[in-house]
Amino acid sequence: MSQLTEVEGRRLALSNLDKVLYPSGFTKAEMLHYYATTAPFLLPHLRDRPLSFYRYPDGSEGEHFFAKNLPLGTPDWVRTAVVPRSGAGETGRHVLVQDLPTLMWAANLVTEFHTPQWKAADPGLADRLVFDLDPGPPATIVECCAVARWLRERLAADGLELLAKTSGSKGLHILAALEPVPSERVTAYAKGLAIEAERALGGLVVHRMARKLRPGKVFVDWSQNTAAKTTATPYTLRARPTPTVSAPVTWDEVEGCGDPAELAFVVGDMAERLAARGDLLAPLLEPGGALPGTP
Repeated sequence: MSQLTEVEGRRLALSNLDKVLYPSGFTKAEMLHYYATTAPFLLPHLRDRPLSFYRYPDGSEGEHFFAKNLPLGTPDWVRTAVVPRSGAGETGRHVLVQDLPTLMWAANLVTEFHTPQWKAADPGLADRLVFDLDPGPPATIVECCAVARWLRERLAADGLELLAKTSGSKGLHILAALEPVPSERVTAYAKGLAIEAERALGGLVVHRMARKLRPGKVFVDWSQNTAAKTTATPYTLRARPTPTVSAPVTWDEVEGCGDPAELAFVVGDMAERLAARGDLLAPLLEPGGALPGTP
């Protein structure tokens, strides 16, 4: 059953508002309310970046699947962009979430929001660097914070300011704004730093993806900088057992983290954090630093 509503002059049919999406009882109506109230902070991080959907229409315990092509029934007022795909000469048409009506239409599909490190106008020119710090049990986000502190100091030596957010899952994302530069150069730089971190931090870090190498260590995933990859957008809900959020955090919080629960944020935490702190990732939206070696 759908409910018609109007958002900034656009008519939307919002469906199944009473549907429970998380075992805690968190409903689709609550999800839509979260995105509507968080939109001033979320939209700038989505704007101009081709969207990849990670959908879970039957809730966090149902089927999950990635989708990049335009969903069936996409309204004609939704902005889109043709962008290159990984295959030679291949392209695809992606949604651009430029405004509140598009955000609410997309959220109604029940999706995580994932975006690349480049904008649709300049595909393949990365304007940010990202490391996805993924702990292999029994390591946790606490160990990720130790690695993040090392990377922060190391990148500061190269003139880059790192910012941090939780992944909304187990780990931590650290990011820096860049002057636009080809994605392959950012990927090579990030890989070099991941290898350097592995050497510097002894048995704590692994830079290769192989699962057998990861128990008790932090995988520094540098590959998310490749043009074909996407990362969970700041403030997106995640399809986890609870309605967790990929939440920006301060470096004081990273420095002081001694328990994974200290950096586990759910929807109910976000209004107070945003009121008190604003968008901790706002510097990502400003012109960034030069990648070392860039003329």
